[in-house]
Amino acid sequence: MLKLKAEKREVFGKELKASRLAGELPVVVYGRKAKASSLFVKAQDLKKAFESAGESSIIELTTPSGGESVLIHDVVFHPVTNEPIHADFYVVEKDVALKVKIPIEYTGLAPAVKELGGTLVKVMHELEVEALPADLPHSITVDTSVLATLESQILVRDLVLPKKVKAVNDAEDVVAAIKVVKEEVIEDTGPIDLTAIEVEKRGKEEEPAAEGEASPAEKN
Repeated sequence: MLKLKAEKREVFGKELKASRLAGELPVVVYGRKAKASSLFVKAQDLKKAFESAGESSIIELTTPSGGESVLIHDVVFHPVTNEPIHADFYVVEKDVALKVKIPIEYTGLAPAVKELGGTLVKVMHELEVEALPADLPHSITVDTSVLATLESQILVRDLVLPKKVKAVNDAEDVVAAIKVVKEEVIEDTGPIDLTAIEVEKRGKEEEPAAEGEASPAEKN
């Protein structure tokens, strides 16, 4: 289990700028029964934990008041530097099931793509599941090698989930499918008759002038 150490935080608002520059990341820890508390964690430690655990793996958070089992509930990143600037931790209860969105990892090569020229469409990139905290998987693996025909699909009911993990999505929801890309056919209308265009243009230039109006030749 991943571990993080949190320290007491007593600065807020604009005062947090100096703390962030020093590598301290402000976080809020809360839960169904846990009172919200404002703390600091090392920004680099949070980045490593988030890369490994995402939002679906339990982290052991050591705080000034004791240890807590938490999920990274949300991370806010700076729009320019993409560095984390704030995070929320949710305190889990070991005997209470959670509904969490788990990232999907696609593996394998679909025969319908390799042999039939189809295109793999990844409809889902995460799956919502329900499980006890200790049973939450880090990711869901989807093997696309079962997509053998151009009509093939992988539905939620086709997924092999770990024991004690239940999918929340509808069983008939499409996870991945094969799409046939049709080439656009451009109709051939034949060569353009430039002679006809030239004759039409000359005819307009030689139209007789209306009464009282100078002819094209007179104008020139």
